[in-house]
Amino acid sequence: METITYKQLIKDIIQDYANKHPQDDEIETQIICDTINNHYLVLYVGWQGEKQIYGCAIHVDIKDNKFWIQRDLTEQGIASQLLKLGVSKENIVLGFRSPFNRQFTDFATP
Repeated sequence: METITYKQLIKDIIQDYANKHPQDDEIETQIICDTINNHYLVLYVGWQGEKQIYGCAIHVDIKDNKFWIQRDLTEQGIASQLLKLGVSKENIVLGFRSPFNRQFTDFATP
């Protein structure tokens, strides 16, 4: 798969996730797509009373023609979704795992 296809795949996945977790009056769901540097995020920003809400649900980078999953708080799992869409395990890096522990997964170890 080409990088341009990768960009569209991840954009579709995070848009689908954001649609299933819509914004409300207090907390905004933000989709960040930096297509120049290949960073893709879903953030929650807002307030619940006096408590600030700020969190990252999804963070995926595309580096060296591989998906680097840096953060994944989805139920389905970004890696599982990518596999269903035809991305090979060799092109998915579980960046949220330590470099040492990546060798014990079925996914890419850069």
